[in-house]
Amino acid sequence: MSLGWKWFVEYQTPHSAHMHGIKGIVYSRKSRVQNIDIVDSCEYGRMLILDGKVQSTVRDEYFYHEALVHPVMVAHEKPEDVLIIGGGEGGTLREVLRHPTVKRAVMVDIDVEVIKSSRRFMPELSGGAFDDDRAEVVIGDGRRFVEGCRGRFDVVIMDVTDPLEEGPGQFLYTREFYESLARILRDGGIVVTQATSVYYSTYCFATIYRTVESVFGRAGGYQTWVPAYDSVWGFVYGTKGPDPEAMDPEGVNERLRERGLQGLRFYDGATHQSLFMLAREVREQLRAGRIATDSCPTFMPI
Repeated sequence: MSLGWKWFVEYQTPHSAHMHGIKGIVYSRKSRVQNIDIVDSCEYGRMLILDGKVQSTVRDEYFYHEALVHPVMVAHEKPEDVLIIGGGEGGTLREVLRHPTVKRAVMVDIDVEVIKSSRRFMPELSGGAFDDDRAEVVIGDGRRFVEGCRGRFDVVIMDVTDPLEEGPGQFLYTREFYESLARILRDGGIVVTQATSVYYSTYCFATIYRTVESVFGRAGGYQTWVPAYDSVWGFVYGTKGPDPEAMDPEGVNERLRERGLQGLRFYDGATHQSLFMLAREVREQLRAGRIATDSCPTFMPI
C-alpha cells in the first residue's frame, strides 16, 4: 500500500541515517555554492535542506536558533553590535534582534539564493527580521569579510554549515579563522559557533572546542536536542569577558525581563542551566580534542 509520500534520507555517518516523509518539493536548485532544497515534510512542515543536510524546519527551528543565540547574548551586559556569519534563512537574525540593546546586526552569508528562497517560501523563519532597520545583510564569504573587517563587535554568532569536505564551511572552524574573529571582537565580547552533533561526531565537537579554547583561553561547550536533526546538537563559545556557563537561572530570567524578551518558546533560565550539562564521556573527550588548522581542518563523518 502506498503511503502517498516519498522519503528523504539524511546520512549521519556512513553507517547510519534517518528518514523524513516528504509530501512534495517546493523549491530545488543548485546555486553556485550548494544544493538548495525546500520541501514539505510530513512531520516537521516546511524544511530547508542544504547539500543533503537538514538546516531548519518550521516546526522545531526554535530549538536550535534560541539555543545558539540567547546564552551568549544574555551573558553579555549590553550587546550593541552583533555579527552573524551564515544563517541565510534568517532565524538567527530574528533572535538577535529580539534584544533591544542591539543597534546593528550584520549578517554575512555566502549564498544569496538561500536568503531569497527562504524569504519567499519560509518567511516565518526570519519573521520580518530582514526588514528591521538595524539589520545589514552582506552577500559574501564570511571568512574574507572577517579578515578584511575594520569594525568591532560585541558578539559574533557562527550559524554556518557543517564542516564537510569540499563544503563552503570547512575553513570556518580553524584556529586561523578564530584568530581573525578574536581580532574583531571587543574586550568583553563573546563568540559562539554551532559545533555539529555531540553524539555522531563527538570528535568534531571536541576539536572545535579545543580550537576555540586555544585562541580565546576561556571556552565552553553546550548542547540541546534538535528533533529534526535526530541528535543532540553542540555549540561552542569563546569569551573575552563574561562566561555564559557561570550565569544562574535567576540571573538569566532577570536579564530577559530587563530586556523585555517575550515569545520565547525554548529558552529561559532553567533551560540555560540545563544546556551545559554535558555527559561525563563528552566532558572527557573535550580535553582529548585536537586543534584544527587550515592545513588540517576537522570534518564531520559525512
